[in-house]
This record gives sequence, structure tokens and C-alpha cells, in this order.
Amino acid sequence: MMRMEKSLLMIPGPTPIPPQVAAAMTQPMLNHRGEAFSALFAEVSTKLQKVFRTAQPVYIFPGAGSGGWEAALVNTLNPGDAVLSVSIGDFGERWHKVAVQLGFAVERLRFEPGRAADPERIAERLAEDRERRIKAVLIQHNETSTGVTNDVRAIARAVREHGALLMVDSVSGLGALPLEMDEWGLDVVLTGAQKALMCPPGLSIIAFSERARAAAEKSAMPKFYWDLKAAHSSLQKWQTPYTPAISLLHALKAALELLETETLEGSWARHRLMGEMCRAGVKAMGLRLLAVDERTASNSVTAVVAPVDPKRLRKVAREQFGVELAGGQGDLADQIFRIGHLGYVVPGDVLQALAATEMALAQLGVDVQIGRAVAAAQEVWMNHVRG
Repeated sequence: MMRMEKSLLMIPGPTPIPPQVAAAMTQPMLNHRGEAFSALFAEVSTKLQKVFRTAQPVYIFPGAGSGGWEAALVNTLNPGDAVLSVSIGDFGERWHKVAVQLGFAVERLRFEPGRAADPERIAERLAEDRERRIKAVLIQHNETSTGVTNDVRAIARAVREHGALLMVDSVSGLGALPLEMDEWGLDVVLTGAQKALMCPPGLSIIAFSERARAAAEKSAMPKFYWDLKAAHSSLQKWQTPYTPAISLLHALKAALELLETETLEGSWARHRLMGEMCRAGVKAMGLRLLAVDERTASNSVTAVVAPVDPKRLRKVAREQFGVELAGGQGDLADQIFRIGHLGYVVPGDVLQALAATEMALAQLGVDVQIGRAVAAAQEVWMNHVRG
């Protein structure tokens, strides 16, 4: 039977692009030092403040979300500073490696994959630091590799009592999961455009608190591309220190307009519904979530312990049933698969992903009852509709 080449992208990034966002990138190129660009940059920067929930400036660098890790560190710290790196998965480990590579005195506080960071353990470790040597704490808002969300608000309380800067990687969280930068007292929040912001990859977006910007005035770390002071100086004129990614900024403007129409709270609610649907379907298949405590399970990506080779499962789901699932990362590469449900994704997409997963498992000889996962997710959706 001939197959039409149409597939559903259900990975935690890059995420599907809305047609309005794709169309926005086709606009004619403009002078990046002219008034039209400044108007575009001002609108995008102002709209981003609402998504970050901050009154502080938001800076946009051409680059991947991972570039935000380096920008956070080199702008606020000094050579050899002590850093507490809290890790619950592969992306926490990567940020730790960046800090080590930059020469900081990095201490790792590591939690088992599938578990969220314990705010009390973080508080205990900081309480031991009576000389206040630790200058920054690094944390993931949402660990993409394990499908677990940290209680950033509780962690922030512990960190603020100590006095260190709290730096939050919200690459797969911002826009999909609740986050209140100013209210919770977060010092640095960073994200990438290719996740819940529904844009192509290529923009690293970061906000600094007043405390963090004050620290930047004293930072002696070498930097050029990620220089906050240069970015801030240019931002006062709604400009950038170097050539911006103009087409991506048009895309981001269109995406932020969509998010504004839905409302940020509406987006949080939609992602919560999709997370609940996905988890219900996974459990109905008889599979186990990697998240040890479902209360900390992510609403933007679900990590599932695979009963068969996850690479084979993903291949069958993709080639026979038209759904692209994500694999595990690092030590989890041969143990789990992941279903992304963030950004330009709706509950019907979750149903299709669950159906494809169920059928792929059946094709590989796993004893599953076809339709059971979809029915469980539909029940969650119907209960939501009924209120």
C-alpha cells in the first residue's frame, strides 16, 4: 500500500511550527539598523517580558538555548567562583560541564533520573556554606531528558535565604509551565525559541534580575558574543550589538501574538491537560513513567520506560504509523522513549501519538490492548470538557 509522507512531530523540540509563524519568516529582509527593525525588536522584547513574568529587560541572542547557560555564567560571576550545580538529568549534566569548562569551582548535587530536586537538600547544602562561598545555583525548571519538573518556587526560597544567584534553565518550560520570574525571586531565566514558543531553532532568550545585572557590573569573566552590557546598551535603542536573526524575530513576533491570544494561563492549562492525557494513556498501556512521583511529572514531555528496544519502537512508530517520538539521552538512551507535547500541539495530537505508540508496541510483540490508551486519554479530555 502506498504511504503518503505525512508525519506528526511529537518530540520535545524542535516543536511544530504554526502556519502563521512559518509565513512570518517569508517577509522581505529589512535594514537591521533602521526604524522598522527597532519597532519589531521593541515589540518582541516587550511581549517576552509578559511571558517571563518580569519587569526586567529580556535579551535575545542568535544561538541555541544552550548558549543561555554560558551567557548566565560569564555575565554574573568571576573566575574561580563556587557554583552549586543541581542536576536531575542530561541537561543538568550539560550545564554542569559548561560551568566546569569555564573554570568555575563547581559542586554537583545530583538526583536520580526520574526524581525532582529536593528543595530541602538544597537548603541543607546552602546552610552548610556559612562563609557564603557559593555564588550561584544552577537548576532546570523542566528536565527535558527525564520528563520531570522541579519545584523552582520552593528552591528559590532556599537560595534567596542564602544569598546566591539562582539561575534557571526553562528551555522546555517557559510558556508551557507556570513560572513567575519576579514573584519567585529568580535571578536568571533562560529559554530557547524552538520549544513552547513555537519557533524554529536559533534564538537564545534570557532575562536577568536587578541583582544579576548588578553582579554583571562586577564580573571579570571574559566574554564578547554573550556580553550582557553590550546587549543592554543596544537594547536601550531597540538594537542589537551585532547582526540579528531578523527572520526568526518576525517568527517570534507571530508566535507571541498567538500566545497572547490564547493567554499564558490558557497555554499552561492546555499543556497541563495534554500532560494528564499522555500519562493516562501510557499507564493504560501498562507502561511505567520514568517520573518516580507523578506530581513532578512534566506537562511538556513524558518520559516512558520502554518494554522493548526504544530505537525499534520509535522506528516502527515513525515508519508505519507516521508519528515521530523522541529517544532517551545519555545513560537513558537504551531505556526510555519520550513523547513531546509542548508548543503548537493540541490534545488530538496526543491521541494520535498514543495510538501510534500502542500499535508500534503491538507490532513488536508487546501484549497491549489496542485502543485502551486512547480511551484513557479521551476520558481525561472529556472530564476536562465537562468541567
